[in-house]
Amino acid sequence: MQVVEKIEQMKALVKEWKKQGLKIGFVPTMGFLHEGHLSLIKAANKNDKVVVSIFVNPMQFGANEDFNEYPRNLKQDKILCEKEGVAVLFTPSKDEMYLKDFSAFVDMNSLTNKLCGASRKGHFKGVCTVLTKFFNIIEPDFAYFGQKDAQQCLVVAQMIRDLNMSVRLEICPIIREKDGLAKSSRNVYLNEDERKAALVLSRAIFLGQNLIKQGERKAAKIKEAMSLEINKEKLARIDYLSLVNAANLEDLDELKGDILAALAVYIGKTRLIDNFLIKDLR
Repeated sequence: MQVVEKIEQMKALVKEWKKQGLKIGFVPTMGFLHEGHLSLIKAANKNDKVVVSIFVNPMQFGANEDFNEYPRNLKQDKILCEKEGVAVLFTPSKDEMYLKDFSAFVDMNSLTNKLCGASRKGHFKGVCTVLTKFFNIIEPDFAYFGQKDAQQCLVVAQMIRDLNMSVRLEICPIIREKDGLAKSSRNVYLNEDERKAALVLSRAIFLGQNLIKQGERKAAKIKEAMSLEINKEKLARIDYLSLVNAANLEDLDELKGDILAALAVYIGKTRLIDNFLIKDLR
């Protein structure tokens, strides 16, 4: 496995791979890799070459968010990537990605003003900008994202369509701990009591799924039941809980078609997200 820090070196490798007709799979991450990330890398291994990026992107963090505290462990990340057969671990610095006079951005005026976008102003502008840069540098045939970041997946898919990018998006399932908590790099922030309290997210998710399986189609009733479950936990504070159309994130009254139930909950100071997706609900 090669570890590459410079954009021009990465582009030179890509140029050589393209000459050889090799397919490139790309997994963008912010590091501190866990089983969720590794599931994306395993999926990407169907390609001839796999590139994993590790870059804690300052542009997608708000002024009062956890950029400086975001967990990092590059040494361990290298070991994990090498075990998974990654061809290149791309680890550019902030100065490498954003020159001093950097002034070009990628943003959109739909999909980004709801859910996480409503409470994290500018977040998706940072996501779209950095991913556009990565797609231009690495020229992947396929890019792999996790369903846990459901809104991000929709935003990136829209960006790819709107800007006629050639990369194809592959969405992989949420990976959970044995007790149901969705895998997240931010789980490391939780102390013992908070870790137990965090299970309220998956309990609410499973409750919502079961209500739908039992035939409930009123969004308000499902949201009320899920909210009541979360509010039983004294360490939990709901940021948002929404049942929306999975294509455009518009709120639903009656559940039908492709639906996304998404929530963000603060456990103490740590903001965690989770969701479930049901397709072709009748």
